[in-house]
Order: sequence, then structure tokens, then C-alpha cells
Amino acid sequence: MIPRIAPPRYRGDGWAVSPVVWPTIGDRHPTGRARPCEPWAGDPGEEHSRAAWPGHGRLRNVLRVSASTSAGHPAGFAAAVVREEGRWRVSMLDDELVDDLDGLLTALRRLGATGAVFGMVAVDDEFFVVVRPVPGGAGLLVSDATAALDYDIAADALDLLDVPLPEDDEIDDEPWPEGDLAVLADLGVPEQEMTLIVGEDDLYPDEQLRLIAQRCGFADQFDALLEKA
Repeated sequence: MIPRIAPPRYRGDGWAVSPVVWPTIGDRHPTGRARPCEPWAGDPGEEHSRAAWPGHGRLRNVLRVSASTSAGHPAGFAAAVVREEGRWRVSMLDDELVDDLDGLLTALRRLGATGAVFGMVAVDDEFFVVVRPVPGGAGLLVSDATAALDYDIAADALDLLDVPLPEDDEIDDEPWPEGDLAVLADLGVPEQEMTLIVGEDDLYPDEQLRLIAQRCGFADQFDALLEKA
């Protein structure tokens, strides 16, 4: 499958740059996109403050050009998350697992964790996948079902979910998720909040995953992992 190639974002001098995380609510992204500031469901009055966004308001300067890597798999990352004895542990998995659902499930099961374990995958700048091994299968969430037309991991996830591939004429529609929106409900992200996170199409996949990490309680470990990547 040939991944979709999203165009790089450019500043005036022609250099490709990443978006930055701005320090105030209601500001605008350099591309003109407004950051939302609605309250979280279940947390009356709590705004989408800078503390709730990736990096806790720190400026980020990671080049974001969605393309296949030199190894042929899509850009992005796959991380394993484990909770044992009340502590979170987050580790980076091999790059080739970004677009390999079977390999990802195998890697997660080989961790041999006695507590909760799941995988978080950001694919290009397009979508994310949450994978949670369970006896006899896996809990799955794909943030954008239309990605199955271009990426193996999304197509394989829909296959496991017994969901047909979207039609070509559906790719112009608003993206929609497929899978279990309550896949991490017992770990701090109830279905309603996951629905909000998936619906934040102004955010990049890694930013959406960071919100999930924050809700679960391992945002610091997640940040440290990405800084090392």
C-alpha cells in the first residue's frame, strides 16, 4: 500500500516547519487553525489550557513532513505502555511496527506484563491507533477509518473489527473512528472523552495520543519518550 503524502508546511522563507504549541487559550496556529477551548466532558469548567496540550506550553520544533521513511514504512512511532504495581512504563517499539498490526500485537504480548498493556501508534501526520491485547484477540481503536485505504495497519485493524473498508468516494467525507472508544476506559479515558480526543482534528496524532497519556496519568513518561526519539 502506498501511504498518503501530506504536504509539508512552509514559512515565508521556504523552510518546512512544525506547528508550535502556543501558550494561551484561543490563539491561532501558524497555519490559521484556531485551537479549541471547550471544556472537557466530565470536568465542568476545566478549559483546554496550555497544560492540557502537548508539551505543557513548551515550544516544539520537530520537523513534520509526512512521508515514508527510507526503510519503506510510514513515518511515525509505536509505543508500548505498561501499568504494573501502580506505575506506568512507556517504551518505544521498532519503527517497522508503525504499519504492522500483527507484529505490534506480537511485540506487546511478548512484554509478559501482569498488568495493563497497550500500544499507541501515530502514523505519518494522519491518524493514530490504540491496540490493547486481550485473551483471544485485541481491543482496537483507529482514529480515522478512511486511512484503511492507504495504510496496512488501519486496513488490518478494520479487518479484525469485521468492518468493511471505506469506499473511495468516502474519503472526502469527514473522518470517523472505528473500534472501541472505551478501550482505555478502565485506565482513565472514558468513551466520552476518547470521542472528544478523536474528534480534535486540529491536532496531530502525537498530540492526540499525548492527551490520552495525560488522562491516563503517564504524560511525563510519554513526553520523555518522544524527546529521546
